[in-house]
Amino acid sequence: MRIIHIDKQSVTPIYKQIVAAVEEAIVRKKWRKHDRLPSVNKVCLENGVSRDTVLTAYEILKKQGVIYAHLGKGYFVKSEDLSYTQRYFLLFDELNAFKEDIYNAFLEALESKAQVDIFFHHFNLGLFRKMIDDAVGSYSKYILMPSNMEGVEEVIAQLPRQDVLILDQTRPSLQQYPSIYQNFVRAMYSALTLAASRLEPYTQLVLLFPGQKEPLGMVTGFEQFCRDFGKPYTIQSHFELSQLERGTVFVIPDDRDLVRVVEKSQEYGLEIGSDVGIISYNDTPLKKVVARGITTISTDFTAMGKRLASWVNTQDFIQEENPSRLLLRQSL
Repeated sequence: MRIIHIDKQSVTPIYKQIVAAVEEAIVRKKWRKHDRLPSVNKVCLENGVSRDTVLTAYEILKKQGVIYAHLGKGYFVKSEDLSYTQRYFLLFDELNAFKEDIYNAFLEALESKAQVDIFFHHFNLGLFRKMIDDAVGSYSKYILMPSNMEGVEEVIAQLPRQDVLILDQTRPSLQQYPSIYQNFVRAMYSALTLAASRLEPYTQLVLLFPGQKEPLGMVTGFEQFCRDFGKPYTIQSHFELSQLERGTVFVIPDDRDLVRVVEKSQEYGLEIGSDVGIISYNDTPLKKVVARGITTISTDFTAMGKRLASWVNTQDFIQEENPSRLLLRQSL
């Protein structure tokens, strides 16, 4: 039974007529989920249109999540829910409170006008590759958080360049893509500079830097500050009790290390904010009250989510640094 009919006298572009015909057939239950669509060649022959026109229509339907392609077998109905015209693919590194803030702000700014599918690669390149392989051609936009993983460039290159945005951490090898990112070198250096007067009474700074997922820019900014201001410093992969000395300021990107430093300081009778200082990375409500308040360096994740929503609506080529700030509290 022929379902796709083209009116060549219509002012509506042919590819849009094909899209509308497929959507109408699904709405009217002529095609159900996993039903096979007419082949590209069949639509061409029946309607006297070019392959490129049919492929354009089918690609639009794929990006909307209406149909999917099965290599060597053709196109099939993916969803009978046509309430969304845009589908966005979010690939984050891990689930935490900060990513949740980005996600919630993004959804709120979209005002339920799109479907957003979120995934996590957990700093695993193989998982990163599989998720992108599975998503190619099925979404309107691809928002990716590659973090500091090596080898992502070749994987991301499978996606349409104009539909990709790099979020949170970028690098020179990804400069061809739009991005909303943190400048970790500038954020670390600027925050420590603003806190310089409070750092004066302390004799040394210790950066606890596991290095598995944390941005290397933190180290660069930290070392640059210590050299410029003449502060003795060390960089350690994790907290050791031997590091807990009076006159030490701990700069702590990982909250697990933060818990250890606070616990051991209290256990050994060291006053946080005078005997030892603490600067944590990424603010949370709990850090406002722990140890009478933990000083933090933090970007505005809610602003990042809102700006992301603005980008998917305008599709401008942007490379924007998300602002960071120092929140001084009693731990320093």
